[in-house]
Amino acid sequence: MQNAILNHIQKFINLEPSEIDILESCFSTLQIKKKEHVLKEGQICNTMYFVVKGCMRQYIINPKGTEQTLQFGIENWWITDYLSYHNHIPSSFYLQAVENSEVIALDKTVLESLLIEIPNLERYFRIITQKTFGAMQMRIKFLFTMSAEERYHHFNDHFPEFVQRVPQYMLASYLDFSAEFMSKIRAGKV
Repeated sequence: MQNAILNHIQKFINLEPSEIDILESCFSTLQIKKKEHVLKEGQICNTMYFVVKGCMRQYIINPKGTEQTLQFGIENWWITDYLSYHNHIPSSFYLQAVENSEVIALDKTVLESLLIEIPNLERYFRIITQKTFGAMQMRIKFLFTMSAEERYHHFNDHFPEFVQRVPQYMLASYLDFSAEFMSKIRAGKV
């Protein structure tokens, strides 16, 4: 399990054998069952999660009481509530396993120590954060500039693994339309 995260880190930075040993001693692995939450609204998020296997999601419950998926995380992706994590404030989000998942949990205090011990990790996390931010910007652009049908087809073309793995209602909420509209698109009735 730890090989996945080490391989991912080493795609972006070089680690010395002694640094790998330090990292391996700090990783905490978790098995999360499908539908289980690792964070709920109102809790303070002190952990970043690296998905080794499975699928996680970040969502809110909107004023109508409907779940609205904001982000998915599959293998080799990080997921957390960054605002709560960095500012030590109650979360506005839920983090939940979409599938049975294996994750590496990195506690904030552990990460802060690691960044001092292995300064090059700062570069890794900066790159990952920039990639995450860029993906969020593109998602917002697509929400504002594409029709619902265009969003579905774009997502299906670029991320077909999600369309197969994620329940239809979650994918519909991520793409900002109803599950009923999703059914019509998939049936070719739109």
